[in-house]
Amino acid sequence: MNIASRGATMGVDWEQRVDFAKLRSDRLRRAQDSLRESDLGAVLLFDQNNIRYVTSTHIGEWARDKSARCALLPREGNPVLWDFGSAARHHRLYAPWLPEDSWQAGVTSMRGAMPRETGVPGALAARIHRALEERGIAGEPLGIDLTDMETLYSLQRQGIETADAQPVMMRARAIKTEEEIALLEHAAAMVDAVYERIYRALRPGVHEHEIVADAMKFLFELGSEQVEAINAVSGDRCNPHPHVFSDRLLRPGDQAFFDVIHSFMGYRTCYYRTFNVGSVKQCQLDAYKQCREWLDNAIDLVRPGATTDQIAGVWPTAQELGFDDEQSCFGLQFGHGLGVGLYEAPMISRVHSLENPIEIQEGMVFALETYCPATDGESAARIEEEVVVTATGCRVITKFPADELLVCGRTYVRGADVVELDDAPLVV
Repeated sequence: MNIASRGATMGVDWEQRVDFAKLRSDRLRRAQDSLRESDLGAVLLFDQNNIRYVTSTHIGEWARDKSARCALLPREGNPVLWDFGSAARHHRLYAPWLPEDSWQAGVTSMRGAMPRETGVPGALAARIHRALEERGIAGEPLGIDLTDMETLYSLQRQGIETADAQPVMMRARAIKTEEEIALLEHAAAMVDAVYERIYRALRPGVHEHEIVADAMKFLFELGSEQVEAINAVSGDRCNPHPHVFSDRLLRPGDQAFFDVIHSFMGYRTCYYRTFNVGSVKQCQLDAYKQCREWLDNAIDLVRPGATTDQIAGVWPTAQELGFDDEQSCFGLQFGHGLGVGLYEAPMISRVHSLENPIEIQEGMVFALETYCPATDGESAARIEEEVVVTATGCRVITKFPADELLVCGRTYVRGADVVELDDAPLVV
């Protein structure tokens, strides 16, 4: 099916855009297909990304770190979501893609805030055990993606054998449908626009946190559901990479890089760009060119049948970057899947991919990011592209120009470049 007008957000009657009904059914089918390939009878999901993938519900970023809701996905039949209070009633009214009994109110321990003495973890475990018995799978292992220890102990006291659910969910989420790819592209397009705004805003006298604040505001105006993080790193903060923004004031000649991580309709970005403020030194330009070369070498290898060790193998070693070991520079030369989660399959690094490679498959979507310090000891370049694996190679979906280093805020004119003509200055 062709999806028209990628980048549009309004539903229309005159062309086929993202089919959300198909998105919901495809994700549920993929999750249950993956579950049937395992030894588990069901999975119990607390990870909000997994819950959204299976049930196509969310209740905003409020829920992300609280473990306040959980979903049971059996090998056969419909999932059950125990949701936070009245959210379950809202789903019964407005989420008709599953039967009403899939939406139930339930109380979790809220990451241990309601301990054993409250009776809440035990009541949740008993409710889950009943649901497993009703489906005839109470004697089979139950996969769990993440939870607090008291909930785990409560399940075990019910005689439930627990196992790891994440391999099931990661396998299901690794290959993206056409609808998922369209949403990932739209999320990236929003960051394209953010970088145009950042490019025009960068100049001496602006703080890193001001750039972050404006970018977050603009993303929400464009329709973002969540801005998970925006890295803004400049000047002497570039090396080593601190992975966090600050209140630093930008100065002439700074190298500065940014990473925009946000979510549109549940689908995420991870998207770095590097700029210079006002002017550029040769060592900064050299660092950027090397960073781009490492990234392009990796992108050139992306195709179905290639393996992640091949990609990691074209990146510099830790020692070449001035680190003692690969753990110490983990994430500087890096690849990771993108979807409803920031980190999905495939994960690519020199820490693990050389010895434990996985095969790249058509339909995967992942980000590749590289980093190169400059010889001045403080500047550094950081670039990242998101790619969709196609039948013949890959397609880059991050569009803001990054082939060459861009200089921002260049408003100065040298006196030597001004010629007086008829008493009026002419810039040449």
